[in-house]
Amino acid sequence: MTRGSLLLLDTNVLLAATDVSRDSHALCTELFQLPVGTGVHLVTIGQILREYLVVATRPVEVNGLGLDTTDAVRNIRAFRTRTHLLPESPEVHQELIALVEAHALKGMRIHDANLVAAAGYHHVSAIITDNTDDYAAISPVPVLSSRSAIDELRAMR
Repeated sequence: MTRGSLLLLDTNVLLAATDVSRDSHALCTELFQLPVGTGVHLVTIGQILREYLVVATRPVEVNGLGLDTTDAVRNIRAFRTRTHLLPESPEVHQELIALVEAHALKGMRIHDANLVAAAGYHHVSAIITDNTDDYAAISPVPVLSSRSAIDELRAMR
């Protein structure tokens, strides 16, 4: 990781930054603070923001955060002050289709493939997620846990 690196945040990073009961809450909250002095840029895509809104507003009893819409949208706005939004272009879509075909992906794995496609097309330096195994077989882009990303960012200061 160097100055100018782009780090694409997975949905679970945003959820962990919101939910104090998650093990990686402190790390993911810190992740939004550290890049300021390092020259590293946090990025996201529309899919991640949509997924966040779905989980954040879903009731707790069905694995959501149970936030009301106002709070969830306020959180999205706060995340957007610290991230750049990458466009989901026709070229990203072409990369997604190529990944789906190459790996015979089905179901929810296609969400992961779309993140990988966006990362590849936009020359992202790493995907940050707490579900690194979800990406291991399909991502040519390095995949880091929030802990690994924090360690690297701290070393840059």
